[in-house]
Amino acid sequence: MFGYGYLGYLVFMLPALVFGLVAQAMVKSRFNRFSKIASRRGMTGAQAAQAVLNGGGVYNVKIGRVAGNLTDHYNPKNNSISLSDSVYNSTSVAAIGVAAHEAGHALQYAQDYSPIKLRMAIIPVCNLGSRIGPLLIVLGCIISYGGMAASAELGTMMYLVGLVLFCTVAVFQLVTLPVELNASKRALRALEMGGTLDNDELRGAKKVLTAAALTYVAALVTSIFQVFYYASRFRPRD
Repeated sequence: MFGYGYLGYLVFMLPALVFGLVAQAMVKSRFNRFSKIASRRGMTGAQAAQAVLNGGGVYNVKIGRVAGNLTDHYNPKNNSISLSDSVYNSTSVAAIGVAAHEAGHALQYAQDYSPIKLRMAIIPVCNLGSRIGPLLIVLGCIISYGGMAASAELGTMMYLVGLVLFCTVAVFQLVTLPVELNASKRALRALEMGGTLDNDELRGAKKVLTAAALTYVAALVTSIFQVFYYASRFRPRD
C-alpha cells in the first residue's frame, strides 16, 4: 500500500521544504532590514495598531505585549492584539507594518469578513484531521499488511479516511491565505490613508508583509505536497 519510506518522503517533499526555508529566511531578512529604518513620524508599533483600529471604527480591542520575536498575533477569543518585543515600542517601518497587519485581523472580525469566519469554523475539523489523519494512514498500512487478507479492506478504508482527514490541513491553509493577504491589504491602506507612513516607507512595509505572506503560501504548498505524496503512494492490496 505504501512504499519508499522516509527517504522517499524527504525527496518528494524537498521542493516544498526548500520553498518554506527560503520564505522564512526572506521574512527575517526583510524584517531585520526595515527594522533599522525609523519612520519619520516616530509612531510606535502599538500606536500604529491603535491608529488602524480607530480608522476602522473599532475601539474595543486591547493591545498588549508578548515575549519573543515575530510572535505577533490577534486573539479573537479575548479580542486582543499581542505585539512582540521587536514591534510594540519600535518606531521602525517593519514594526509598524507588522502591527498594522495584526490590527487588520481585528478589523476583519469586527466587520464580519467572511473568509475569516470560515477559517474559524473549520479549525476544529482541521485540528482533528492533522492529529488523526496521519495516525489512520499509518494504522491502515499496518492492518492491511498484517498478514490477514480479510484485514486488507479495513486497512484500505482506514487509509482513505486518514487521507481525507489530512486533506483538511490543506483546506485550512487554502482558506488562511486570502485572510492573511486581506489583513495586509487593510493594513497598508490604513497606513496610507492615515498618513502614518510616507510612500517610500509604505513600500518597505509592503515588502515585509509580502515576505510574510510567502510563508503562508509555503505552508499551503507543503500541505498539498503531503496530500499528493500519501495519495500517490496508495496501493490497495490485491
